[in-house]
Amino acid sequence: NTFDLATLAAHPLAASSQAWLFPLVFIGFAVLAGLWPLHTWAPTGHVAAPTAGSMLLAGVVMKLGAYGCLRVAMPLFPAGLALWQMPFAVLAVVGIVHGALVSWVQRDFKFVIAYSSVSHMGFVLLGLMTLNAAGLSGAVLQMVSHGIIAGLLFAVVGRMVYDRTHTRDLDQLSALRLGQRLPFAAITFVIAGLASMGMPGFSGFVAELAVLQGAWTAFPGLTVLAGVGVFFAAAYILRAIRVVFFPDHEITAVTSPPMDPITFAEIAGALLLLAATLYLGLQPARTLEWIDAGLQSPLMRGLIGGAR
Repeated sequence: NTFDLATLAAHPLAASSQAWLFPLVFIGFAVLAGLWPLHTWAPTGHVAAPTAGSMLLAGVVMKLGAYGCLRVAMPLFPAGLALWQMPFAVLAVVGIVHGALVSWVQRDFKFVIAYSSVSHMGFVLLGLMTLNAAGLSGAVLQMVSHGIIAGLLFAVVGRMVYDRTHTRDLDQLSALRLGQRLPFAAITFVIAGLASMGMPGFSGFVAELAVLQGAWTAFPGLTVLAGVGVFFAAAYILRAIRVVFFPDHEITAVTSPPMDPITFAEIAGALLLLAATLYLGLQPARTLEWIDAGLQSPLMRGLIGGAR
């Protein structure tokens, strides 16, 4: 008669009960984290929400789902986790590749970032399923990293671009020559895009590398497919940069009212998020120490080494 997680984990249910309870609890949280194929609410929610809502959804709400998977479902039902480890790893990789491919063909600027969030959250779920120190640490670091980077990308798309142009259509934005008219937004999106695609020096590189390292130990074949998702991440980010800010073909420029300059608050917020992803990318040791300490707690310690 208790809800204390440590007590519940110390007295696990029978394996037969865990076999069906684990997927129910895990999926309940993982839907919030964008688990494929139950992810479709996330891109639509991102696009429908105002910019601040999109930033909170990507930076906080989706991470609560992943946190629930790690903190509740996995330690309470270890036998069920061992049974369902591979199926959920497969779904995570499908989410990585599917989200990246759908981002690549979007014509709505905000949908590009929204589906990229699904892809990057796939790395979180894949890292959780590795059940080794590298993968679990990478998954938690990816939660932090994606929250920072996705929040910054949504800020550029929604606050800096849409609020001034009143369109998210890539073709219409291309005709506005935003690289010339909003240079700070262009530079910020380029840097944030490099961080999102896993460029060394940024938090995304450290987090995804740790996840892939752990995944290679647990699921070598799936790791190769996850690497394809990294390739397509570069493809959709570079496409968005070229089309929106630096079109490389002749376009008849459209007339539009003068755009308000980027405000001090927008610059300060963007620089703060850029500094955070750079700090985590260049100095990840301290953050990883905190993460590893959490994974060594009595509740979480049993997860490491529990793979198949």
